[in-house]
Amino acid sequence: MNSTNTFLIRRSFDDVRRRIAEACARVGRAPGEVRLLPVSKTVATERLREAFAAGLTEFGENKIQEAHTKAEQLADLPLSWSIIGHLQTNKAKYAARIAREFQALDSLRLAAALERRLQIEGRGLDVLVQVNTSGEASKFGLAPDSVAAFMRELPAFSALRVRGLMTLAVFEPGTLRVRACFSALRILRDQLRDTAPPTVALDELSMGMSGDFEIAIEEGATVVRLGQALFGPRPLSGPV
Repeated sequence: MNSTNTFLIRRSFDDVRRRIAEACARVGRAPGEVRLLPVSKTVATERLREAFAAGLTEFGENKIQEAHTKAEQLADLPLSWSIIGHLQTNKAKYAARIAREFQALDSLRLAAALERRLQIEGRGLDVLVQVNTSGEASKFGLAPDSVAAFMRELPAFSALRVRGLMTLAVFEPGTLRVRACFSALRILRDQLRDTAPPTVALDELSMGMSGDFEIAIEEGATVVRLGQALFGPRPLSGPV
């Protein structure tokens, strides 16, 4: 393990926490209302050991196979894993086995697949419903006007603990459309609270990544998903 790398990760972690606190202060929020989810996509397992030494114990992965491999290689550490990317139904067994949280639920077919595998594993899973607030065809997630009906179906899946909503903003340098994606999720959450089933919680808003997390916090994010802000630029490909 490289102690210099551990120091650099800790310094990046401290800087991100400072920026989170400043964003919260601008809108009268407490920093403790925002959970930082480090995204370890393409980050080698040795660097994750260094990140653990720097105080990080939770990681988010976009690809379930990469998460599964890392979970096996780092099984000696008390880490928790959040799956934040699209999940195919035939990979549900891996999420049911290793994940503490799944942030990209967007179909009843996937909900049923997760339910079956979780029942086999004898465990539950925190889930967030992914909403496509940008309207881009390239992004996964439910259309905002489909979410209420989708939520009404979720109590049938007892192993899924619904905690809130997740979205991805448009990727562009301006802030107006980015902010609109985040505010749309918050407004939708507030509207759904009047009609959501009693077993469905809507406390979490996962939105904001390294390039836009401060805007997301200003619009009500309770979870921000940060990779490059902590680990630096990603390689085009990397070991797991």
